[in-house]
This record gives sequence, structure tokens and C-alpha cells, in this order.
Amino acid sequence: MQEQEKDDRLWRTARRRAAFRKNLFSYIIISTFLWAVWWFTIGNKDGFSGYPWPVWVMLGWGLGLAMQFFKAYNGDKQDLAEKEYERLKKEQAQ
Repeated sequence: MQEQEKDDRLWRTARRRAAFRKNLFSYIIISTFLWAVWWFTIGNKDGFSGYPWPVWVMLGWGLGLAMQFFKAYNGDKQDLAEKEYERLKKEQAQ
């Protein structure tokens, strides 16, 4: 693999990880805000009598965030295939 290609892959990985961290921060801030809205409008009356609707927002967004985490920290198909190839080469050499 050429040096330029390695450098491009590293930059792609760095951008994915930075985007994930940014989205995680947004997820935490907005989820906190939504729970506060729920608490002050419905949840605070009669001991949690309101339906906790922020759960659905967190689940949907959390699923997307989990997929983004996997792609940022576990690589793409090419990276996974190269790791498996290297593992198989080591096994065969032993």
C-alpha cells in the first residue's frame, strides 16, 4: 500500500472519529434538554405520571450513533478485510 493511500485512509478515519465525537456531544446535550422539557411539563406532576417520550428520540438517534461509532472505530469493509487477511497470514505462517 502506498504512503499517500495510507495517509488518505488515516485522514478519513480521523474525520469519522471527529464527527462521531461531535454528534455524541450533540446527542448528550439535546437528550438532556428533552428530558428537562418532559420533566417540567409532564413528568414533575403526581410523581412521573406522564409518558416519557424522550426515550423514543434517544433510541432512534442512539441507534444511528451506534452505527456511526462502529464505522469510526472499527473501520470500513476494506480495513476489516485487510485485518482478516493479515490474521490468516499469521496463522498460516505458524
